[in-house]
Amino acid sequence: MVEHDRTVGGDPQEELAARLRLLQELSKRGVRALARDAGLSSSSLSRYLSGQTVPPWPAVIALCRLVQRDPRPLRPLWERASNPLPAPPKTSRQVHPPSPPAGAPRPPRNDLPRDVPDFTGREAQLTAVLDGLGGSRVIAVDGMAGVGKTCLAVHAAHRLTADYPDAQLYLDLHGFTEGRKPLDPDRALRTLLAALDVPSEKVPQEGGVEELAACWRSELAHRRAVVVLDNAADAEQVRPLLPGAGPSVALITSRNRLLGLDEVPPVSLDVLTEQESAELLVRASGEADGREGRLARDPEATAEVLRLCGRLPLALRLAAARLRHRPGWTVGILVERMAEGASEFDTAFAMSVRQLDRAKARLFRLLGLLPGSSFDEHVAAALADVPLRSAREMLEDLLDAHLVQQPAAGRYRLHDLVHQHARHSTMEQDSPADRDRALTRVLDYYVHAAAAADAAMPFLSLSREATVDRPPAEPPQFNDKIAALIWFGTEYLNLLAAFEAAEDAGADRHLCELPRFMRAYFARRCGTTMLNGLFERSLAAAQRLGDPLQLAEAHSDLGFARYNAGRMAEASAAYEAAAPLASKAGDIRAEAELTMRRGYLAWDEGYVEEPLALFRLAGKLYADADSPMGTAHATAYEAWALLQLGHREEAAQLARTALETSPADGAWPPTLTALITLGVAIAHEDPDEAVGHLHQALALAREDGHKHNEAWCLNCLGVALRRMGRYDEALTRHGQAFALLEELFEDHWKIHFLSAYGETCRLAGLSDQALALHHQALELAPKLGHRHAEALAHEGIAAILDETDPTAAAEHRAAGRAVLPDPH
Repeated sequence: MVEHDRTVGGDPQEELAARLRLLQELSKRGVRALARDAGLSSSSLSRYLSGQTVPPWPAVIALCRLVQRDPRPLRPLWERASNPLPAPPKTSRQVHPPSPPAGAPRPPRNDLPRDVPDFTGREAQLTAVLDGLGGSRVIAVDGMAGVGKTCLAVHAAHRLTADYPDAQLYLDLHGFTEGRKPLDPDRALRTLLAALDVPSEKVPQEGGVEELAACWRSELAHRRAVVVLDNAADAEQVRPLLPGAGPSVALITSRNRLLGLDEVPPVSLDVLTEQESAELLVRASGEADGREGRLARDPEATAEVLRLCGRLPLALRLAAARLRHRPGWTVGILVERMAEGASEFDTAFAMSVRQLDRAKARLFRLLGLLPGSSFDEHVAAALADVPLRSAREMLEDLLDAHLVQQPAAGRYRLHDLVHQHARHSTMEQDSPADRDRALTRVLDYYVHAAAAADAAMPFLSLSREATVDRPPAEPPQFNDKIAALIWFGTEYLNLLAAFEAAEDAGADRHLCELPRFMRAYFARRCGTTMLNGLFERSLAAAQRLGDPLQLAEAHSDLGFARYNAGRMAEASAAYEAAAPLASKAGDIRAEAELTMRRGYLAWDEGYVEEPLALFRLAGKLYADADSPMGTAHATAYEAWALLQLGHREEAAQLARTALETSPADGAWPPTLTALITLGVAIAHEDPDEAVGHLHQALALAREDGHKHNEAWCLNCLGVALRRMGRYDEALTRHGQAFALLEELFEDHWKIHFLSAYGETCRLAGLSDQALALHHQALELAPKLGHRHAEALAHEGIAAILDETDPTAAAEHRAAGRAVLPDPH
């Protein structure tokens, strides 16, 4: 197995500077205050943070100690930055670079909307934006609806792409979207961090918006990115989203002047000049080829079109699109149709809609009901209750009429003003029953599509099928887990919006089921805080329904969310509530899943026989439910528990059984656990086979991108190497696991690894280091409710003290026994 060097191909000096900037974020100090408290000069610290100078090692130690972080994980990076490798020698033979390995980083994210080909005028404003970004790195573009704020910001962002190659991000904040709440900063920050492919383990799950904003600024600090924050409601919504130190830039658009952002220069847009309006109308209508067209032949009617459009770019483009697609119209006819409306925008929109046939007009109106920000043809088909092909064709026609936009291939959206018009139209023309049925079809679609995507990710979950009324006739196809992950990433905000819409509509069954199929993906990308909130509301919906199975699964899901958040007592209470309900419902699969979850909790609480019995019972229940993956999953965890109790032969046999019965595609719930268990169990008897299994598990964890599991594999590899007597290699692997957790600032996860690391240190003759690790476990375990880990720490200390202080050793052993619950 070739280990991945996390800094290969990058500049170690810049990476070190980025890590130091992260320490500054943690310190919550400015440069001067941080320099003063660390005993450094502010000018030197500025050079260290900007990457101009590599700091001396004592300076790195001082900064780490100030925020209570171990500096040792930074030492290899500091050494590479201090002693950069020489450039490779030139050779006359052409060397072709190797193909990128599987799992290589994806190319930089670019989700900017298309730059309009007929961008007209705005030279002064564009110059102000580009020049302003060069100075302040953030610009706010404000102006009335339809005046072209987004168009200008996107045009400028496209101009900046070459100078900001690391990412080009776009996020609609929905500050003025009819029927939608503005995107809150928490959700916005998580979306932006996900767009940068920041692992969920690195994204703070507690502490609120301030910690998320610090993480976002830290990620931007070592990138050259351009970020468009479109449609901001006010300064408070957008302030946490602004970049901090580093070269990245942001463009904000809003209908309001963001007076609260004193440090951000504004660029205010007015309507176009008469000349610019006329030029845009000509270019957008396709009459700018030098020939005398309809506009030139009827200047009076053309002037009236300009007046009715109010010199607003959006209205001008809509009017031009009608003229371009109606070669038989005169400009006078266009004026007549526009004059029938109530306002510049409504006349333009209504005029465009009136050119549609009945089916397209109905789809357009119903699009105003969609809870999400963007959508695809599957959602449109469900909304209108039409075949997928018909939805695709109608969307293309709406796109040609500029009534929908296409920000990316296969994705559609409505401009705020168009969305507002569509929503008003459906309220006026469609009955409440028709609107309710359309929304229900959309909610049905999202539940079934999420269930299908979840089922395509067996390495994440063991899901059941959706039971809400109506599955889509032509659902999206997920050929592999990557396709499912991409779908979840694309539909992230829409799924949350669908959940909110279901709650507003009183759709309790959808409220119960949707979070269940979102949990596997959301646990990775959104963390435990959001899942706890979703399942709390899901439980309330299940209580309103009164269905025993829905109630059982809602309690179980909430309990598991509580468990992953470290809220052990609440998890136990939720499981206790779920158990009789699951039994009453008679659903074997739900009982099996609940039984597994109770086993995890019982083990962490320090019980021994109870979790083993629960894992065995879960295996039988999964077998009765005809779930081979579930059975293998339960068997693998039973083997893991037996291994921790010292029953290595039995553990190895069960692990092999789990591997033999696991699905062939290598889905990780049984496979990863079984590989690790088998590798550690046979380490002494068959070192080569053991290392092979553990390296395979490590490769699976890295392919999955789950850093916690990667650390788990590294730590267990250390345990296996220790049992082979290869102490130096074992210490290296333990150190790699802890360095990974240090990098992610996940101190609480160390509770799973401290005792194993301490035991390796003891056997390697590093008694002081071993004692320090066990004492760290003793401090951390009670806070987290991990009595098993607390007992192991006492036993580890006793083993060290046996030769020097037998009395103290006996006291620690007694304390360890006292920590564990009474088995009876």
